[in-house]
Amino acid sequence: MASRRIPVASPAAIAAAAIVSMAVVAAAFNAPSISFDEGYSPLFGEKNIIQSAGGRTVKIHLNKFSGSGFISSEIYYHGFFSASIKLPSDYTAGVVVAFYMSNGDIFEKNHDELDFEFLGNVKGKEWRIQTNVYGNGSTNRGREERYQLPFDPTAEAHRYSILWTNATIIFYIDDTPIREVVKNDAMGGDYPSKPMSLYATIWDGSAWATAGGKYKVDYKYAPFATEFSDLVLHGCRLNPIQQLPASEQCRDVDESTAAADYSYLSPENREALLRFRHKYMTYAFCYDELRYPIPLPECEVVHSEKARYSNSGDIKLQQKQIARRSRAARRRRVRSRVEADRQFVS
Repeated sequence: MASRRIPVASPAAIAAAAIVSMAVVAAAFNAPSISFDEGYSPLFGEKNIIQSAGGRTVKIHLNKFSGSGFISSEIYYHGFFSASIKLPSDYTAGVVVAFYMSNGDIFEKNHDELDFEFLGNVKGKEWRIQTNVYGNGSTNRGREERYQLPFDPTAEAHRYSILWTNATIIFYIDDTPIREVVKNDAMGGDYPSKPMSLYATIWDGSAWATAGGKYKVDYKYAPFATEFSDLVLHGCRLNPIQQLPASEQCRDVDESTAAADYSYLSPENREALLRFRHKYMTYAFCYDELRYPIPLPECEVVHSEKARYSNSGDIKLQQKQIARRSRAARRRRVRSRVEADRQFVS
């Protein structure tokens, strides 16, 4: 995502997790939310940022004039960061929505980044979600994973969360972990290690976002609005004036974060993670042999799982999917013939 940044100006079963209410999720994580003004400020396209009364909800818009986005008012060194997000519906090809951490404005050549990125689609097709991890400017070693969603992200808001500590990174959707990155020595600087800000943006990614740029943003469907609520910034806010290293400034907060329920994957949560990835992951960089003939150091290749993916890292088309599509195609052909017969008779 780093090369596509802002224009100038992805113990319950996943099906149950998909319908857990946001209030229950917030209670489960024990992470109090804040208003927009308590933690964020506009980044660009300020006229396209609309807050609710009290600032507990904020909408960012994309129209033919501009996208929009906001940024945390502080920089953070580790923590738990979250928002409930409702995506725009209808035709959204070319639209990119992102909720992410980055320090690219401070470290232009060796920045760190943690991404949730949502890619729009043509009408009738689902939004796609991907996560990514960059450390120390390692943009030539992208660690993308892409997923389908087990719910309609345009019907109601769902919570997307990032846990970042000095030992692990966990991405959550609602209260289900979908990805874990465990730091190891071989990763070196590829593991994010510098303070970052939180961002939320919506912008025109027509050049690449949908079918490699085949389908562009169609502004007759604009404005495209994404709603953010339940904003959580639970981390160590760094004081740049203090001379103490970040690890010393943040020792107490790091200990508090490590003790929180979202920092530990119980056996039930780990099973939920594996179940989600088995059912919904569609691309895994660890299985992309064309890009990485030698897997990156944090990859733990599971051969039974690897068999489900092609050497490009993309999930293979399953026989059930092929059969389902064939049946759907046959039904469409039958309906077409029936309609043609009716028209002929009339």
